[in-house]
Amino acid sequence: MSSEPWGRVDEQGTVYVRTADGERVVGSWQAGSPEEALAYFERKYQGLAAEIALLEHRVRKTDLATKDAQTALDHLRAQVVEAHAVGDLESLAKRLDTLTGEIETRQNERKLAKAKAQDETRTAKEKLVAEAEQLAESTQWREAGDRLRALVDIWKGLPRLDRKSDDELWHRFSHARSVFSKHRKAHFATLDSEREQARAVKEKLVAQAEALSSSTEWGDTAAAYRDLMTSWKAAGRAQRDAEEELWARFRSAQDVFFQARSATFSERDAEQGENQKLKEALLTEAEAILPITDLKAAKVALRGVNERWEAIGHVPRDAKPKLDARLNAVERAIREAEEAEWQRSNPEARARATGMTSLLQSAVDKLQGELEKARAAGNASKVAKLENELAGRQALLDQALKSLQEFSG
Repeated sequence: MSSEPWGRVDEQGTVYVRTADGERVVGSWQAGSPEEALAYFERKYQGLAAEIALLEHRVRKTDLATKDAQTALDHLRAQVVEAHAVGDLESLAKRLDTLTGEIETRQNERKLAKAKAQDETRTAKEKLVAEAEQLAESTQWREAGDRLRALVDIWKGLPRLDRKSDDELWHRFSHARSVFSKHRKAHFATLDSEREQARAVKEKLVAQAEALSSSTEWGDTAAAYRDLMTSWKAAGRAQRDAEEELWARFRSAQDVFFQARSATFSERDAEQGENQKLKEALLTEAEAILPITDLKAAKVALRGVNERWEAIGHVPRDAKPKLDARLNAVERAIREAEEAEWQRSNPEARARATGMTSLLQSAVDKLQGELEKARAAGNASKVAKLENELAGRQALLDQALKSLQEFSG
């Protein structure tokens, strides 16, 4: 008979393992010595220990799924209980017990992490929805539209919540985008309608200008062109492409007329030479308008220049393009300044700034009244609190007044 601390082999070749509950038969050995029998069953024990060590590594060092870890552990526990091996089986069982606790802890940690991630995702999506709902009422069409598109990209990068919550938040988010899109379409539809009306009016003006281009009634026709120009300016702007095309036709019709008049009066070269000098003086006066610091005064000045320009009459044909180009440069600068002024004096933005200023002024007046009463009552703590509140509101009011001044500057 051969014996080791964890097992023995009797005379019949039966192999036993020693456990806390006593000996248990794990097999028999007839092919060699008892020592070889124990060595064989000890190797089976070592193989089982190696499998447990591998599972320990996977649980502690990898992202092995909890379900897979538990399945592997249950399989090894069954093997340990019924193991046909010689060794410290109790220590293997204890290691598996330890792993059971670690797997449960890891499962709980993952649940907590998942819950935290879901809470963070919910908070992030609720913020996106709140911002989208605020942007839905914006009239800053380009800026708000760009931001809403950016919010969609951010949303797509976030994990999903449970289906019900995710669908509810997405419905609000999508609805906000739809509201903004509807408002923007309505705005530009109105703008397009106004520009279409301007285009229709200017097409009629162009038709009249082109009909007059062959007239030989020099004085009356020149006056008619001045009236057409006044109507042109009052008609508003069409779409940019249409505006440029119609303006080119309008000016071309004028040029045809005035070139014809110039050809007819070619014998008046001396008079036209004097006209050139007068127009050059007007150009010096017109160019002195630049740079524009007072748009209203600049428009009045240029209107006076234009009126006198038309009244002077023709200049030599070879001088006309250069003179016209110089005057056109001044006209273009004023048109650009008008466009910039319109952008700066946007009535919607002015109304918002005025409303905010009024609200803040009312708040400041109210706080000042309350502060005076608190001082009169000798309530020091309330005085301090009101002073702090008043300082904050006054700062906001000062900023609002500054912004409002920019509209009226």
